[in-house]
Amino acid sequence: MDSDLALILGIFLGCLSIPSILSAYSESRPPRLSALLLLSGGGLVVYAMMLRPGGYRLEQIPDVFFSVLGRILG
Repeated sequence: MDSDLALILGIFLGCLSIPSILSAYSESRPPRLSALLLLSGGGLVVYAMMLRPGGYRLEQIPDVFFSVLGRILG
């Protein structure tokens, strides 16, 4: 897996976990799925950082996102 794709998937899974966490806490149930999403998203982000020498800077993330999106759609 490409490091750019792993980074974007990790960020996407992390963002998906936020509404699930809030829903679980508001209904007083354990956030099992959201914890799994958050852990897998965090793992993908760490994996992407380890694959790319020097890591990513915050201002590079939009460029990486659109390059991955272009590869998928193009």
